Amino acid sequence: MTGGKRAGDRAKPRFRPALLLLAVGITLSLVAWGYLVIAAIDFGATARHDDKSSAWVLLGVASAGAMLCLFLTFMLAIRLSRALGLSSHHHEPRPRRDPGTPKGGKRAAR
Repeated sequence: MTGGKRAGDRAKPRFRPALLLLAVGITLSLVAWGYLVIAAIDFGATARHDDKSSAWVLLGVASAGAMLCLFLTFMLAIRLSRALGLSSHHHEPRPRRDPGTPKGGKRAAR
């Protein structure tokens, strides 16, 4: 026991399956994003050279899928950082003072 008189024993790190699940989700969505980006590049090249309308549609679908995968990756990364304690939840700002109330709080109102 180190620190101060009231410091307790440190908690032992333990296995948390939720963190593993988030890490696997981040990895899978990032791999899917990379695959969809490569597919979109390939569809774009095919659409330009062969002028196929189906390749343009597939290019659009692959691009939209890549955007969704990257968004999912960022959302899962935020959840992981919150679970690890690297960031905190957003707190609402304090409400602003009503224009009709006097400045200075309760003491100034007396």
